Order: sequence, then structure tokens, then C-alpha cells
Amino acid sequence: MLQKHHPQLHFEIIGMTTTGDKILDTALSKIGEKSLFTKELENALERNEVDLVVHSLKDLPTSLPPGFTIGAVCKRENPHDAVVFHPKHVGKTLSSLPDKSVIGTSSLRRAAQLKRAFPQLQFKDIRGNLNTRLKKLDEKDDFSAIVLATAGLRRMGWEDRIGQILTPMECLYAVGQGALAVEVRARDQEILEMVSVLHDGETVLRCIAERAFMKHLEGGCSVPVAVSTTLKDSQLYLTGAVYSLDGSESLCETMQTNVKFPMEDEEGPDDNIQHLGIMARTEPRAAQAAAEKLGLDLAALLLSQGARPILDAARQLNAA
Repeated sequence: MLQKHHPQLHFEIIGMTTTGDKILDTALSKIGEKSLFTKELENALERNEVDLVVHSLKDLPTSLPPGFTIGAVCKRENPHDAVVFHPKHVGKTLSSLPDKSVIGTSSLRRAAQLKRAFPQLQFKDIRGNLNTRLKKLDEKDDFSAIVLATAGLRRMGWEDRIGQILTPMECLYAVGQGALAVEVRARDQEILEMVSVLHDGETVLRCIAERAFMKHLEGGCSVPVAVSTTLKDSQLYLTGAVYSLDGSESLCETMQTNVKFPMEDEEGPDDNIQHLGIMARTEPRAAQAAAEKLGLDLAALLLSQGARPILDAARQLNAA
């Protein structure tokens, strides 16, 4: 994408393996490290070995290490979750699987919601990259289906494996799911300018609201927090929810705000302002501030309704 915009430049891709890629025998939610899929890349950025790093936005903590910023949020792929079925169950949906069928997922968020929606099914942890998980599904009889991000399957060219895409009524998605984030050194004005062409305005506003919601709830992969956002007719809609680990308790609300504002003409100290780690000079500051406030307000509403005890109990149960 950058090569198209900057044909005169040479871009070299350096592949890296992260802690999250290496620890495959423990549930993500139990490792207790916030930067599982980002730390090694950020270390390379800090040492000036690379100029920018690309992450799944949902892997990035809502507070970045000092000196780093998200210089671009690319246009979002489908953020919903997908179900991939064992070859013997192709053509079915979760609701048509036999009772007690085992569904593989490494996400507390997915498990909590799906236990609630499909109490007749059983859920079991599954780890590994996409290749590994699909192999476990296809070659053994341990799982009737597994739940993965639609975006990952599409990016890998495995869209034909998707048997069912879950609606927000069945399963709200993770904060930032489906969006790619380009992280850079905040002082590198040249690189910031270069990557800013990749910003997608709608994705930026939706993800700022989602990240603000999660940060105010102090959520992460150790608690089931889920969202859904849409932007229509200048109105940004945010649905946010928290769940107990077994899905028996939940709080879910929707709020909206206007995000139609003119671009500011003035330049100055606010030019480097970040919202939840995202620096987007391409979007009106007032729109970004409104999106952040929407996330904060929705989180505050759920906290006033009793979200904290649900999240605390989920965190303690998960740790145990």
C-alpha cells in the first residue's frame, strides 16, 4: 500500500516472531502480559532497526509505551467472528450442530457470548496460528467447529472455509478487530507523514470510540469485553458489553454521537495530539474527541449499572 503512494521509495519487510506466537500451550488470557504480540516489534522500533511496525489493532494495548504512536489505522476488514466447521459438519450452523458439540476458541469474549447464545454446546480452548488451528480441527475429532476472526481468514485467502459469520446479536466483536495499525516513533515526523495516507477516517473514529470504552473499563484479554460500531449519516453508534466468564451475567448498551465537524485550519501544539495512542491529523480533532467521549460515556454508563463486579469476578476466575 505504501509502495503505491511512494513509488520512489524502497520498502523492506522484516518478519518477526513475538511472545504470543511462541507460547502455544497456555490460554492467552492466562499469560498475563499485555504486549504479547507487540513487544518484540516495539523493541526493534526503539532500536531503530525498523521504521514502522504493523499490528492487528486488537493486539495493541490502549496505552502505548512512551515515544510511540499509531501513525495509521488502515481500512477495516470485516470485524465479525466466523465459524469454521469440521469437514463432517460443513453446511451446518452453530444452532444446528448436535448437542454437546465442542467448539474451539481461545477468546474469553467469544466463549462468554456463545455460551449464552448456544447453551447446548461446549467450549474448549484452542491455541496456535491459523494453520495450526485449522489442522487441529480437520485432522482430529476433538472439535466440531472453531471460531476465528473473519478478517484473519480473509487475509490468508481462506474465505472459503467460513461456514457462518456471527451477527452482533450472536457475538459482538473485539475492540479494534479487523483493523491494522501502523506503529511508528512519535518523533519521526517524516515517517508519520508518509504513513498517514493509509488512515481510513471511518475506521479511525470507530476504533477510537472502542478503545476509549475498553480503557475506561480497564478491559483486556483477561475479561470478556465486546463492542460493535457503525457510522451512518454522521452519527457514530457504539454498542458495548461486558460478560461474566460463563455468560450468565451481562450488561449491554448502545449510545451515539455526532462526528461531523470541519477540518481545523490551525496548526500548533495540538498537531501531535493522540487519542488512545492514535495520531490522525487527517481527521477533524473535534470528531476524534467526540468519538473518545462516546467510548468513555458508554463505559461510565455500564459501570454505573454494575459492570465492575462482573469484570472483577471474571478476572479473578480467569486467574484461578
